[in-house]
Amino acid sequence: MNEDLIQTVVNDDRQRFLLDLEFVQTLANPQYLNFLAQRNYFKNPAFINYLKYLLYFKEDNYIKYVHYPQALYFLDLLQREQFRQELVNANYCRYIEDQQLLAWQRLQRRKSQLLNNAVGMSTATNSNNNEIEGTNTQLGANAISTSTTANNTQIR
Repeated sequence: MNEDLIQTVVNDDRQRFLLDLEFVQTLANPQYLNFLAQRNYFKNPAFINYLKYLLYFKEDNYIKYVHYPQALYFLDLLQREQFRQELVNANYCRYIEDQQLLAWQRLQRRKSQLLNNAVGMSTATNSNNNEIEGTNTQLGANAISTSTTANNTQIR
């Protein structure tokens, strides 16, 4: 019976963690934040305390589970009264969403540029290595023919 109780507590803790994680990740969506603001969730002191409680996801042990880092940024912003009040405005939330999309696009462009630079460097390095190998092969062939000629001269 005692093992059943322990298992229930462990399962409850795991379930609670998964629910908290899922909720934190929904905070990355500005439209959802607008939904919460319009329904006055941000005026409920218990909900505000829950948002403070969720800050544990910023700790090293838990941050690795969060797939959307902007969710943690919004969680920080939600600790401020003024930000919570602004979220009622749908235009403000659209602006946030637009800024999010622009940031993702910049990140994608930067990744593409870095990848192209890395591929370009890799191609240049490979062609340089091929030139060096070709030169070494020619030098090796010349050395062998010179050696063979020298050996043939000595034999005669």
